[in-house]
Formats: sequence, structure tokens, C-alpha cells
Amino acid sequence: MALTDLLGPLLEPAITLGGVSTSWAELLGFVTGALTVWLVARQNIWNWPIGVANVVLLGLVFLAVGLYADAGLQIVYVVLGLYGWWQWLYGGAGRTTLVVTRTGRAEWVWLALAGAGATGLLTAALAAWTNSAVPFWDALTTALSLMATYGQCRKRVESWWLWIAVDLIYIPLYAYKDLYLTSVLYVLFLALCVAGLVAWRRDLAARPVPAPDAAVAQ
Repeated sequence: MALTDLLGPLLEPAITLGGVSTSWAELLGFVTGALTVWLVARQNIWNWPIGVANVVLLGLVFLAVGLYADAGLQIVYVVLGLYGWWQWLYGGAGRTTLVVTRTGRAEWVWLALAGAGATGLLTAALAAWTNSAVPFWDALTTALSLMATYGQCRKRVESWWLWIAVDLIYIPLYAYKDLYLTSVLYVLFLALCVAGLVAWRRDLAARPVPAPDAAVAQ
């Protein structure tokens, strides 16, 4: 059986809202995505395998509507998901469970430079080689999402602020692409991100905060 035969049914309509059909991939992406963020906020290790399933589903959705950078980003997310899974289990000092820390000053500098560079390059590539109607916003959300995912893998509390910024862009972007269920999902993500930020800051405040340079060295 060809891969397209196997994955094709996931793009078939599952429900119709306001005359716009929602595929099974988008519907299942809604469920697994909400569950993933809920588990991340609680620092539950199961967020990683469920998150991998989520990005595969959403990758199909994004590819179908021409959000090519977002679709390609899901492949990177699979790799980062496996990396984050390992980091949360063994990424702490002495190969122990990782704990919540702050982002170091040097980290912010290279993250900002990498994010700006990635946004510029992706915008140019999408404008030149694809029919994307929103190359800059597609590129910007891709870059910010990668920055946030890095922070999530390392349990940096500021990663939640990056996710909040991404969600505020994604909500109208997906509505513009008629992905109404996914847009609603990102409203839920926004609320969960705020809850996650509060929970991780509470966890951070409950113990001594390592120096930024020490956090970078972990």
C-alpha cells in the first residue's frame, strides 16, 4: 500500500462547520495538540510521544493548504520531540531529570540572531519558490516556533512567552486559511500556555535559581 493511500483518508472531511469542512487530520490534531500542551504545562514526559503524533497530523493539514514552511517545520518537530524526550529524562546535571531554569543572556542573543536569520531566509525562499500567500508570517511563526521548542526541550521558563507570541499570530493566520478548528485550537493553546507559564514560574520560585551561565552549560 502506498503512503498516499494510507494517509489520504486523514485528509477526508470529518465534520463541516459553517460550510467549511474539517479533515480527520485537523480534528485529531486538535485533540492531540491540546493534550500535548496540557501535559507540557504539568511537566509530564508523555507530552513528547503524543506531540510527535500531533505534528505528523498537522503537517498533513498544513501541506494541504499551502503553509509549506509550517509543514516542513513538523519534520523538524519530530526530531526535536525525540531530543526533548531524552533531555527531560537525562538532560539535568549528572544525567538526572531536567528541571525548570531561566534562559541565559548568551542564549537570548544567539536565539534572537538565529530567529531573525531564519525568518529572513524562509521569507525569501517561500516568496521565490512557493505559492504561499503569507510568506513572511509563515516564516516568522516557523522561526519563533523553533525558538520556543528549543526552550521547551531545555525547560526554559521563557519558552512559554515565545509560544504565546506564536499563538497570537497563528490564531488569525489559520482563520485566514479557513482552518477554523485549528484556529480555535490555538486559542485553547494560548490559554494553556498562560497556565503553563504560571505553573513553571511557580516551580522555579520553589527552589534556588541557577546563574544564567550555569543554565546555559547544562
